[in-house]
Amino acid sequence: MAMCSRDLGVPIVMYDYLTGGFTANTSLAHYYRDNGILLHIHRAMHAVIDRQKNHGTHFHVLAKALLMSGGDHIHAGTIVGKLEGEREISLGFVNLLRYDFIKQDSSCCIYFTHDWVSLPGVLPVASGGIHISYMSGLVEIFGDDYVVQFGGGTLGHPRGNAPSVIANRVALEACVQSRNEGRDLTTKGAKIICEASKWSPELATACEVWKEITFDFKPVDTLDKEDKEK
Repeated sequence: MAMCSRDLGVPIVMYDYLTGGFTANTSLAHYYRDNGILLHIHRAMHAVIDRQKNHGTHFHVLAKALLMSGGDHIHAGTIVGKLEGEREISLGFVNLLRYDFIKQDSSCCIYFTHDWVSLPGVLPVASGGIHISYMSGLVEIFGDDYVVQFGGGTLGHPRGNAPSVIANRVALEACVQSRNEGRDLTTKGAKIICEASKWSPELATACEVWKEITFDFKPVDTLDKEDKEK
């Protein structure tokens, strides 16, 4: 598979690191990095392992194992959208993946300081039920170092994929600019995107399509009260 993807000239390959195994993951990570191909990690089956609080392995542990195993991107949940997750918990393992030094913070499940020194980081990928209406929340939550992957949020645009990509980009740049200007994305996000749509017919169409599509789930991956008090 590795050599075939190289010979085909593909720029990026997606791999399930839990179902495929860590040994194969490390082999692929080294091979693809040597050959200029990005390894995009999917975490299929993680819920079977990390959602059982009485005998499971928390995703923080799985994330650290992945960081040491290798890869470039990983699906990390969205906090907003379909792949929900409690904000503090999700940002805890997201920051573990992308930064080389993380201070102890029990509110985020970071129970001791981590210093990864020169170990390469892994970019979190926000993907799953997201579209332009969630853009302000994603920018506010994740900052700058992450990947936004719009699947249905791109394919669902009635004018096609190219106009949808324009809509996504305009929404992203509007939110980043507004954040940099000091505007509050939490309360003003919808207004910011609406204002930007006046100058982008592609974004205006996307706003109309996605205005009533929401995923309001109660987080499953939560900290117990005693964990928060540690």
